Amino acid sequence: MSKAGTTEAQADAPAPAVRLPRRRGIELALIVVAVLLSVYGYCAVGLARAGTVPPGAAGYGAGLGVLALVAHLAVRLRAPCADPLLLPIGVLLNGLGLVLIYRLDLETPGDRAAPAQLVWSTLGVGFFIVTVVLLRDHRVLQRYAYVSVVGALGLLILPILFPSVNGARIWIRIAGFSIQPGEFAKVLLAVFFAAYLAANRGALAYAGRRVWRLQLPTGRVLGPIVAIWLLSVGVLILERDLGTSLLFFGLFVVLLYVATGRTGWIAVGLLLAALGAVAVGWLEPHVHSRVDDWLHPLASIEAGQGPNQLSQSLFSFASGGMLGTGLGLGHSVLIGFAVKSDFILATAGEELGLAGLSAIFLLYGLLVERGYRAGLALRDPFGQLLAVGLASIVALQVFVIAGGVTGLIPLTGMAMPFLAQGGSSVVTNWAIVALLVRVSDSARRRYETDGTETE
Repeated sequence: MSKAGTTEAQADAPAPAVRLPRRRGIELALIVVAVLLSVYGYCAVGLARAGTVPPGAAGYGAGLGVLALVAHLAVRLRAPCADPLLLPIGVLLNGLGLVLIYRLDLETPGDRAAPAQLVWSTLGVGFFIVTVVLLRDHRVLQRYAYVSVVGALGLLILPILFPSVNGARIWIRIAGFSIQPGEFAKVLLAVFFAAYLAANRGALAYAGRRVWRLQLPTGRVLGPIVAIWLLSVGVLILERDLGTSLLFFGLFVVLLYVATGRTGWIAVGLLLAALGAVAVGWLEPHVHSRVDDWLHPLASIEAGQGPNQLSQSLFSFASGGMLGTGLGLGHSVLIGFAVKSDFILATAGEELGLAGLSAIFLLYGLLVERGYRAGLALRDPFGQLLAVGLASIVALQVFVIAGGVTGLIPLTGMAMPFLAQGGSSVVTNWAIVALLVRVSDSARRRYETDGTETE
């Protein structure tokens, strides 16, 4: 064969497959660090409160370690190309949440939440494992878009049939067992939004009338998804679950912007959010009181009625300073009944200080960034929107909760992902991590297939 023929044959040959490093060893090492840090926190609480290591420290470490190891094996076997940071971040945040709840239980011996939270965490990790093992391709979820939205609406409507708790109808309580269906509904709605917008992104971006600089889609295309969103938010407002309403609205706007690439949707979303907040703040007494507390957090003290929850939270952050008082040595329990749920971040701020609080926010930021990175690396629109939607759920929750307890925005009443007391929340967060693991595995597998760089 001539030299020219050899050159042509080489040019026609397919590009050699590129094999990326699996990095499962890095994931395992980070999991070990996460478990050790959690056990250290558990021991630090015992030493600070009683001067001795808690008797259950070994069991706590072994249990958390076994759960994390089984989850790691599931990822190693079924999603070997997945991002190595997602699972360790989930383990560390969940472990830290258990430590904080255990620490607060010592102040409220009649209301122990750590054992139940440990059971829910086990269920959450189990759900993570089942999802990673059985869901081999995230695109399968696209087939169940309308099943997801029907299930989500059913879950949102169900709590209306049960008595309210602390002024909100968001819980289902039967025989001492409670569940918050809205936590699961947000993942189902993310699947529906991603599937619908992926199927109609062209019509959403280029069809319809043009108003100022915003290209509006036709009503036939935009109508169904707006109707679903309005129905979801309307039900939540009836239930006084305004935090989740804000979350759904933010999720809808973010995915609409990502699907169309039109920055005008962000402006429209912010405008509608502002108008809705003003309207609900004036019309709903429960929300109006929270706005007043936000505008005047020290008003109750000045009136001689003592500090309210928000002012106590601000005192906790101030008391923590830069390095914190140390685990087990704070007084955030003075906040009251929501100290283990809405205000658990105040305990972290007081006892870990600004440095520890910044580390927690960096963990959340890294989790969100890796979710966005996985979405950007995919080619299928559904996978892109699903990854962005799931990561945005975490980002919006952290912003709303952290902003509320620090006085940046009015309180809305939501659970801090992985940290706060709440079984439904922790199971849902593990489901989000599982889906992000699956999406990131697909993204890196695409790199090996066509050699397109993803990182």
